[in-house]
Amino acid sequence: MVALAAAVAVTASGCVTVHGEREVVPAAGKAEAARALKDFTTAYNKADKAYDRSLDEDHVTGALGAIDAAKLKAGHVNHPDGNANHTPLVLSDARFSIPKKAGWPRWFVADTKANRGGDFRWMLVFTRSDAGRPWQVSYLTLMSPGDVPELKKDKDGWAQPVTADDAALAVAPEDLSRSYATYLKDGGNGFAPGRHTSEWRTTRERTASRPGLARQYVDEPLTSGDYAPVGLRTADGGAMVFFATHHYEKQTASKGLSITVDNENVKALMTGDLKQSLTLERVSNQVAVDPAKGGDVDILTRLEGLTGAKGS
Repeated sequence: MVALAAAVAVTASGCVTVHGEREVVPAAGKAEAARALKDFTTAYNKADKAYDRSLDEDHVTGALGAIDAAKLKAGHVNHPDGNANHTPLVLSDARFSIPKKAGWPRWFVADTKANRGGDFRWMLVFTRSDAGRPWQVSYLTLMSPGDVPELKKDKDGWAQPVTADDAALAVAPEDLSRSYATYLKDGGNGFAPGRHTSEWRTTRERTASRPGLARQYVDEPLTSGDYAPVGLRTADGGAMVFFATHHYEKQTASKGLSITVDNENVKALMTGDLKQSLTLERVSNQVAVDPAKGGDVDILTRLEGLTGAKGS
């Protein structure tokens, strides 16, 4: 499920004007959005079957692009003849949330059902930097159907984007990645307890030191370019925000001991000379409910992927 597992920046004004385009219009037509979903699925399946990054690199970017590239690289190293276990991904029951905005870049969200992963809904953010570029998926997360927030729509069914610096929200979308990274390091208030917040911190604390092995964590925000957050207004006045983070885990063996790696994907991405320490690099993308100011941000779901490994 996580093997398939960025988005465009939202500006302070809520829109971007390029080439004099100032009219506020839907980011895509519904037929165009459906074609983008079909094109992505076709490209993804080709790349996954062949373990060939070049076959879908025009259809992924941002957080998903980083995760997908590493997955395909590791797959090719371990299985140069391709993926013998490939099963085509089928995305169906697509529900599109398309915001109205001016200029470029443009983006929309596809809420779909998949032929894997049980009853989870696959949430994909499609982004496009200009009219000459294809639609690319920048974020992918999986959500339980009951967790998908109700979005605010106008009378014609178009969604409403939130601005990067929306002061009415608990945390401005442009600050979510930094705030989350800080929370994972230091704890504190601002995030609702749950699997991806308090429970994750507890797990890290419990496994930080074990006989013969110590673990250290570094969390960094990802906010620029294709990793910038995107958000849609929810019916209750808050926002559903997609954002990304960068995570490092360093494992250090006690003196006289060494680290062994059994995971074939870690081995395939390994650089350096593995002796006493191993640093794992991951990219994660999250969906959060960002409520009105005064509330706690709720991380609904998180999908991460290994993007690098270094031994020393």
